[in-house]
Amino acid sequence: MTELVRGIGPPDETWRTRARARLDTLTKPLGSLGRLEDLAAQLVAIRREHLALPLNKAAYIFAADHGITAEGVSAYPSAVTHQMVLNFLAGGAAVNALARLHGVTLHVIDMGVDADFNNIEGLRHHKVSNGTKNMLRDAAMTDEELSRALHVGAQLADEAAAAGHALLAVGEMGIGNTTSASAITCAITGCAESLATGRGTGLGDAAHARKITIVEAILKKHFASHASPAPLEVLRCVGGLEIAAMTGMILAAARNHVAIVADGFISTAAGALAVALEPKVGGYLIAGHRSEEPGHRLLLDYLKLTPILSLDMRLGEGSGAVLAMSILESAIGLYSQMATFTSAGVSEASR
Repeated sequence: MTELVRGIGPPDETWRTRARARLDTLTKPLGSLGRLEDLAAQLVAIRREHLALPLNKAAYIFAADHGITAEGVSAYPSAVTHQMVLNFLAGGAAVNALARLHGVTLHVIDMGVDADFNNIEGLRHHKVSNGTKNMLRDAAMTDEELSRALHVGAQLADEAAAAGHALLAVGEMGIGNTTSASAITCAITGCAESLATGRGTGLGDAAHARKITIVEAILKKHFASHASPAPLEVLRCVGGLEIAAMTGMILAAARNHVAIVADGFISTAAGALAVALEPKVGGYLIAGHRSEEPGHRLLLDYLKLTPILSLDMRLGEGSGAVLAMSILESAIGLYSQMATFTSAGVSEASR
């Protein structure tokens, strides 16, 4: 962890000021592009350079299974994790369609799927174990498993930075992982289990009530004697291998001055853990959208992030983050391609 956070500084405010100054010279009333101007300035401050199109964009979809599915917390069987990874590789998922449409390079990573992929082509093979343990009974991961998963995410972020990617989306696939994200949200923010625990893949009323009870029992088992548990302990006890990998990626992306677009509830839980480990990471996070999961709203408020989109999505996969990349690219297109008042010969407003 010392290596992961070493060298992380905040986005460069001098570059943000330069970006704001350029935006104010463009042929428009001051501030008339609203949040697009904020987003463009944030990206320039992160990258420490004047940006132009095309942006080099990639999405990383981390997949892993969760032992907690044995408690009936999902409407779908855990086998769906394996099946959906195959769907990603075949190009048939929502995130594949969006990535093709918006020119985003897509990577699919096996962090801990409970299946043998037999070295299938196109998959990044980084399996730490065949899923986590049932966190209602045991800690989800060992220290070694947690360390390996964090390292994979960090290594991939380093590779992405070396490849020239300016913008990374983090997404996931893992049946049962909304239970993990709910527990993380409660442990990090101190909120009530009933407020952080949603219906996930579509649970009915009775199953949803049981899921809340299970999250309460998980937190009592692992953190009853800790009012503010350490972030790594939260991740080890109630996290998932895909959440750990996303946490490592977010930390290393910040160290490399690469912007991170979080998807929904699960990836924002990873973002909250990364910020808990190093608060300066917050300046590198962009919320792609607001999920329908109630815990996601709590995390966005906790991180003081305003989502780019609010479309009632709750799919995961990185779909909302990839969709939001089109807005971010539009912001940079306006920033880099609009004429200035001087170059266009347009009169400025009197002040």
